[in-house]
Amino acid sequence: MTTIAETVRALYKSCKIKSDHSGSDYFTLIRKLVVKREKEGEAWQRYIDQVYLLVMDEIITNMERPRELVTFGTSGWRGVLGKDLFVRSVSFVTAAIVELYQVLDEEQKLAPFLGVSSLQEARKKGCVVGFDNRFGGEVLAAAVIDVLIRAGFTVHYAGESTTGVLSAALLELGAAFSINLTPSHNPLEYGGFKYNAADAGPAASELTDRITANARRIIVADTSPLVSLTAPLLFPSQRTDIYPFDALVSWKALVRRNVSMHGLDLDKIMHGFKENHDLCVVIDSVHGASRLHVAPLFERNAGERLIHLRADVDVTFGGIAPEPSSVNMHQVVETLQARPERLKIGAIIDPDGDRIRFTDGSVEISMNQFGAMAYHFLHEIKGKRGMVAKTVATSNMANSLALALGEKVFEPKVGFKEFKPVIGQALVCFEESDGISVIGHTPEKDAYIGLLLAMDMVLTLDLNLGDYLKRIEDEYGAYYPDRGGLTVSAKGEELKAILLRLQKYGLGAVVKVGDVEQRIAEVIDVDGRKMIFEDGSWLMIRPSGTEPKVRFYVESRTAAGTGNLVQTARAMLKEIGLL
Repeated sequence: MTTIAETVRALYKSCKIKSDHSGSDYFTLIRKLVVKREKEGEAWQRYIDQVYLLVMDEIITNMERPRELVTFGTSGWRGVLGKDLFVRSVSFVTAAIVELYQVLDEEQKLAPFLGVSSLQEARKKGCVVGFDNRFGGEVLAAAVIDVLIRAGFTVHYAGESTTGVLSAALLELGAAFSINLTPSHNPLEYGGFKYNAADAGPAASELTDRITANARRIIVADTSPLVSLTAPLLFPSQRTDIYPFDALVSWKALVRRNVSMHGLDLDKIMHGFKENHDLCVVIDSVHGASRLHVAPLFERNAGERLIHLRADVDVTFGGIAPEPSSVNMHQVVETLQARPERLKIGAIIDPDGDRIRFTDGSVEISMNQFGAMAYHFLHEIKGKRGMVAKTVATSNMANSLALALGEKVFEPKVGFKEFKPVIGQALVCFEESDGISVIGHTPEKDAYIGLLLAMDMVLTLDLNLGDYLKRIEDEYGAYYPDRGGLTVSAKGEELKAILLRLQKYGLGAVVKVGDVEQRIAEVIDVDGRKMIFEDGSWLMIRPSGTEPKVRFYVESRTAAGTGNLVQTARAMLKEIGLL
């Protein structure tokens, strides 16, 4: 009989594990060990921990260039821990950001994008630094802090936190910028680096392009006066020259301060939940950073009607892709279905807390529907007035609502930073990948503001979310969206060139959807290619900004038609040579 130790040795060999880290495929090994742990028990955890020690050594000692070129996409820079993101590479990228402020006195054209007018102002206001639950987050944060302190910046240290909370803290503290070490919902092997300027939203292209160029130049030069090769790396807890603070306190302060704008009364909502014994809330943190905030968000007095799933530490996420999805929602659904309460809210939140998806135990509600519901709620129930903002890949339900309500729609390409022109005007900003914010809140997507919206809807209307959605659909029409992604070998300019072949599907072209021939009535090409058919259904294809993937989005006006649109999208990708 093969022992655990013998199996582990064989796995080490198959993953080419070497003492100098060269060619070592640590995360394939970790995935295989996680499968063993999930099937056979916690005896395998010690071997997972041992591999992570090797990853940590690589994160600290790697002196090579990142395996992939540093590139800032719609949400910053992402790559594999130890191979792309490690102490030295993260230090260099931080130095690249510092350069934005060091040239500011001479290049005032950057001031409107940075939100500060001088290096001295930026240093004094400082930077908010945090990280999500990913392995090595504190070590990478230590590297960021070391560069910032050497450059003379005040550092406000949040520790482990979520994207939306750090964004709120940036606003409340009046800091110059924030750095958040997170790859959002990406798989367990990824690390990430998000940078927000003083407006607390995702940085404009004018800044991210500069960061990319600066970082690549510094990495090629393999040196920066702000990065030490000899000084020992100090953990945040070892430093006396930074300012630790509770970022969730800042988030709560921002929500309370702007209640007149969005109408979401944090204290009233939480009190309403405490007093309404007909309501149960189930939140799945998928082991992410939100696990630290759920109890204090509910003032630690919610009782048994608040159920918190996957609230323990696990940087492997149990081997799953840690994203709000139908596949990952089943624990929430099963928990709600076993509860006796009449009103039920279920939510799953991604690791850095900027995405959220809902269910009431019977009906799953993605952001395609929930964003439109939020707009209807603020406009018609709260009595607020203003436009709605949604990415081009999002359901047209919100368009239908805005048309009926006599309001405008702002519909940019994918990426939350594209909402910058209407921040402070749009009642709701949301995107297809489960991100949302509201007027008077941060210009960054935030799962917690989505949760407050859901709770306020249910408490105010005395309806489950599915019933509220049905009420809106009955009045304004039903929409049935879906989305998917496919990993491809082509990337960058090569991938964009292949996708240009989709231009053959132009205005007036006839496309087979299921058994029906559909004519393209409109084409939107602000981000990939969105083809809208005469019956109002549509499909859209675009390259991912952060992964070697092609993403497709579809929407039918009938429940049965969604699958046909997915098959049509796949057929198009096959025809142009990507499948």
